[in-house]
Amino acid sequence: MKKVILMSLILVCVGACTFQTKHRGYVFPADLESQVADIKTTDALVEKIGAPLVKTVHGDQVWIYFGADENYRGPLAPTFTDETVLLAWVRGNRVLKTQVLRDAELPDVTLADGETEIPAAIELNALEELFNNIGRFSPAGLGQ
Repeated sequence: MKKVILMSLILVCVGACTFQTKHRGYVFPADLESQVADIKTTDALVEKIGAPLVKTVHGDQVWIYFGADENYRGPLAPTFTDETVLLAWVRGNRVLKTQVLRDAELPDVTLADGETEIPAAIELNALEELFNNIGRFSPAGLGQ
């Protein structure tokens, strides 16, 4: 009986410690720098790489592409490897400059503690929330 329990425990531990990798974002070719070096228009960039993940709002317009491998190692926190960021400075329909950043070149970003205040937000306590919702929902079964 002890051997059965021990074998079951070992099987559960081995099953929980699986290794899995999921790709997040864009799958870039190995020769990304050489492929984007001669791109001069946004149409060519979209055709070669695809639509950007993000476009900046303030300052120069920069198109941002991101790709990484997310590695799962059992109960441990996931880690990221092969992180790549493609930045393309755009003006109108022209690509002015491109830059490729890899793992070591990417800055470490830490999240700040606390919350960001929302301008003109209304904060209600639990009782105000309860009374604020009265009349907003139709009774069940009326189909409204």
